[in-house]
Amino acid sequence: MDDMIDPARHYSAAMDSVNLINALLTDPPSGMTGEEVADTISRNVEHLRIMVGKDFWTSEDLQPFHDAIAAGSKGARLITMSTSAPSGNADGDVWLQYS
Repeated sequence: MDDMIDPARHYSAAMDSVNLINALLTDPPSGMTGEEVADTISRNVEHLRIMVGKDFWTSEDLQPFHDAIAAGSKGARLITMSTSAPSGNADGDVWLQYS
């Protein structure tokens, strides 16, 4: 087993979480409920929190992680708290648009 930590591999995996959080906040799949979107965002936010706490980072830019944690934390709470359906949405799901 290789004991060497590969920061580039971890950075890439964390950026996958960043990209997923951003995609779910701006254009969630029509096949997911608001609860599923919020849960997926929350799990990826937690992944990023863990990754930010790692001590193997060198010169990597972790700002995208922090930005996604902030946006995802707020977005997941709002999606979970929302109970009213916007016009044309019979499921009661509310999608947040961030620009």
